[in-house]
Amino acid sequence: MMAVIITVIILSVIAYLIGSLSSAIIVCKFLNLPDPRTQGSMNPGTTNVLRIGGKIPALVTLSGDILKGFLPVLVGHLVGISGFFLGLIAISAFLGHLFPL
Repeated sequence: MMAVIITVIILSVIAYLIGSLSSAIIVCKFLNLPDPRTQGSMNPGTTNVLRIGGKIPALVTLSGDILKGFLPVLVGHLVGISGFFLGLIAISAFLGHLFPL
């Protein structure tokens, strides 16, 4: 049981760090678009990327945001974590998205 708890703690920290990454900023830098924090609504989110870059960059941003939550939970599932503990990993990714480092 202790190994499961340690694994969940490690995956939760990793999920938080992954959640802290801004897909909008990464996509805009990669595609040479203006920084979404300084253009449009000044919000680094999918809707603002849609405003300043169009549908394809917005879709890539949305996909990145979805993957930020999905991948840590998938890894947890693949290493044998289940139920409540997967929820903790998902919440960690969500909190990283809301309160990035």
